[in-house]
Order: sequence, then C-alpha cells, then structure tokens
Amino acid sequence: MNRIYADNACTTFPKPSTVPDAMSDFIKNHGVNINRGSYSPAYDMEELVYNTRLWLCELFHFPDCKNAIFTQNVTMSLNMVIKGLFGPGSHILVSSMEHNAVMRPLVQLQHKGLEFDRIPCSHDGSLIPGEAEKLLRPNTKAVIMTHASNVCGTVMDLTAVGAFCRKHGLLFIVDAAQTAGVLPIDMEAMSIDALCFTGHKGLLGPQGIGGCILTDAVAANMEPLISGGTGSVSHLEEMPDFLPDRFEAGTMNLPGIVGLHAALEYLRHIGIDEIRHKEMALTKQFLAGIADMDTIDIAGKTGLDNRTAVVSIASKTMDNSEVAVRLEEEYGILTRVGLHCAPSAHKTLGTYPAGTVRFSFGHYNTPEEIDTIIQALHHICK
Repeated sequence: MNRIYADNACTTFPKPSTVPDAMSDFIKNHGVNINRGSYSPAYDMEELVYNTRLWLCELFHFPDCKNAIFTQNVTMSLNMVIKGLFGPGSHILVSSMEHNAVMRPLVQLQHKGLEFDRIPCSHDGSLIPGEAEKLLRPNTKAVIMTHASNVCGTVMDLTAVGAFCRKHGLLFIVDAAQTAGVLPIDMEAMSIDALCFTGHKGLLGPQGIGGCILTDAVAANMEPLISGGTGSVSHLEEMPDFLPDRFEAGTMNLPGIVGLHAALEYLRHIGIDEIRHKEMALTKQFLAGIADMDTIDIAGKTGLDNRTAVVSIASKTMDNSEVAVRLEEEYGILTRVGLHCAPSAHKTLGTYPAGTVRFSFGHYNTPEEIDTIIQALHHICK
C-alpha cells in the first residue's frame, strides 16, 4: 500500500532532496561551530548563517538581517518574545483562533498578573471587524495573532490588524507557523514588530530550527529568555547588547540552519507563488469532492478565499479518531485527528471537544492522491 501524506500543517514531507543532502554534507565533512573558531571552515559557516538570515529578511521584507534570530521552533520564538516583553500589569489582545504556542505562555503569565482578552472570530475562523476596539484598555500593550489557523486554514487580515496596532500604539506580534513560505508576508507593510516562524513547515526545512525577526525597538525592550556563551564579548558576564548575539546564547543548531538554507534556496528557485498555486488547486479539488457529503461537516471556510491548504472535517456518524485510523489502515492516508493544540480555535469553530480530522496538502501531493482521499472518505463516512 502506498502512503499518502496529508499532514503538511504539522510538518512538510517530503523535503526537497537538497535539504538532507546539505545537512549530511555538513555533518560528514565540515561540522565546525561558529563564533568560536578562528579558522577558515568556521568563517565559511558564518557566511552561510549570515546568508540564511539575509534570505529570511528578504522573504519577509525586513531591512536588516542582524535582526533575524535563530531558535528551535516557532514555540520557542513566541515564548522568547512574550516572556521577554510582558509581565504583571500588561494587557494583551489575541484572536480566538490561537494555537497553544501563544495561549500557554499567556496563561502561564496570567498566574503572575498579566491579563489578556480574545478578539472574537466568526464561525469560519475570520476575525470580526470592530471587536478588537471594544477590548482596548489603558494598559493594552500588544496584539498577538496567528496569520492562519492550523485547524481550518482561515487567513487573518494582517494589514488591517497592523494598522489597528499603529493607530493605538500597540505592538504587533505574529505567529507565522502556518504561512511562512506559504503566503507573502511584508513586515513593513503589515506593521509587524515581531514575526515568529518555524523552519519545518512551509519553509520546507528540517525540524528543530525556527526563529523570529524583531524590530530594533522590540529588541531593545526585550529581556533574553536564555543567557550564556555567544562567542562574543567573552570578557563580560552580561549578555551582549547587540543583535543577533543578545538572543542566541549557546551552540546553534547549525545542521538545522544548513538545512533551512538549502530549503530557502529551493523556495527562491521555485517561488512561493507557484507552490501556493498548486496547493490551492489540490484544495479546490478536495473541497469539490466532499461538498456533497451529508455525513461530514467542514470546519471553517468551504471555499478558497482567504485560506491555506488546510481542511478539517468532522464526521456525523462515527468518532473522528475511527475515521483517521481507517484512513491509514485501509488506504495509507496520514492525517491528524483531535484538537491540534488549539482548543480555543475549535471552540470558535464549534468542533470542541470532539475535534476534527485534518487534511493539509503540500505541493508534493498529486491530484491522484486527492482523488484517493475523496474516494476513501466517501467509503468510510457513508
């Protein structure tokens, strides 16, 4: 039985062949550290890391690559930003569609005096215009928001939210886990102060590498979450006050950065518009193929506007987990079932606590695979 991978919202697979090749070559033939060796292989690796920062800033339309900080993943990036900027007395606005990568740090800080409110979203996951204005307080500091839902694919209007933040003097922090490498992101045009991303989803890189891009103003006011050696100003026991060193203590995940560099090179060659065009064609095919099924509900949007290639369904006739198990056992189709680390989103969509079966397509999927998935659902959920 051939395997059909439909869980790209979790991590994209397969990766471009250049990604594992570059990582293997680094580990086998180079393996040096950076900022800690005064020899040419270390300098060569520093140049690759610099170019990776540069390409990320070009992708997200940010002017200075020193402000691109590497982390383990988007969750670590969000924790760094949230815990480095806010504390007791701060009030934060989030959407009701947020992932636990945003909600759990906020709830953790809530026990210490931070407050937050959820901006209501409609039943399809879209932000309701005007609702944010009603929640403003004198101590509101920021809006923290996902760019697109990991549950149903609904895309938020970052340009409008960014303008709202500028109007009210708020910071705008964006969780781009589902959209980095998938949708165009312009930090300057969207008034984004901190963009948090991961490498292993739309950017097509390996797990264990992510990052954030910070404006100078955010970086100046953000306390480092982790302190330690940076290979710079080693005579001091204080963290450096310059970027990116201030937020990159300890040995970096260089194999991950090498893999991300190769992935970004692939994206630059193919173009994210071309990838999105194919993914949305597959999504259109899938939605059309299940539109007449009265035994399932589609969570969120049923059309193609303002969405990514993420579609969640809920069975009316059986437990969603049974659907997912049968998809794999009978057809080799790999999905993700449950609450997707986003209970707030499921409550908004009306799919809590049962959750959904999520299909998320990548540009390596084929129309033939989508046909097989449609046929499988018609057979299982009849």
